[in-house]
Amino acid sequence: MSIVKRCIAEFIGTFWLVFGGCGSAVLAAAFTADAAKIGANTAFPLGIGLVGVSLAFGLTVMTMAYAIGHISGCHLNPAVSFGLWMGKRFPSSDLLPYIGSQVGGAILAAAALFIIAMGQPKYGLGPDGLAVNGFGELSPGGYSLLAAFIIEFVLTFMFLMIIMGATDRRAPQGFAPVAIGLGLTLIHLIGIPVTNVSVNPARSLGPALIVAIFGGHTLALSQVWLFWLAPILGGLAAGSLYLSVFSESSLEREQQAVETRL
Repeated sequence: MSIVKRCIAEFIGTFWLVFGGCGSAVLAAAFTADAAKIGANTAFPLGIGLVGVSLAFGLTVMTMAYAIGHISGCHLNPAVSFGLWMGKRFPSSDLLPYIGSQVGGAILAAAALFIIAMGQPKYGLGPDGLAVNGFGELSPGGYSLLAAFIIEFVLTFMFLMIIMGATDRRAPQGFAPVAIGLGLTLIHLIGIPVTNVSVNPARSLGPALIVAIFGGHTLALSQVWLFWLAPILGGLAAGSLYLSVFSESSLEREQQAVETRL
């Protein structure tokens, strides 16, 4: 498959990830219907909440993994591309084209989501709009920079371990998208209160850029560096560990060492 076709797939896939995941948070997380219109008791809001948003992110990755996994590998995330590169499953020559496509898809998705959200007369694009990632003032739970860095590193590390293990040729075939999608769902269930969860530099940059351009709020954009640094480091650490400890070649070397001692 040509690099152009693979990059188009990554662009579309990352668009779906950001549009579906962030869109669920912006449009559906806390939605409550008017009781006068539906004749219902609004003590029970119709919003999907934290669990729904977490599931939405997982579903975007799972559906795209089945749709484009055979085309581009369905990275949708610069941290995943770096982690797979470190694990010697992705060529360095494809890193920049993939990352550029992922960032482009994320920005377009955030822009589309902004246009849709503005169709609601009461919507206002605040500094925390479009489900931006952040720490301190932008953290849903008010968590510190250090807490944000640690959780983004750990969650991305575990995400890459899931990806590399589930896509290993020794793993059960056909189930990788399910494991990866559920893994991302769990990651969001854990981390939304801390940073709104990134584990994906492109997902962080897209909404932050649109909020800065159209809302005039630059705080999220000024914090984006953390959501590039921590996930990429976490991805690199996981890729390195899987390659050195769990890869087929490392296990073969270990087996040969045991046989030699015997």
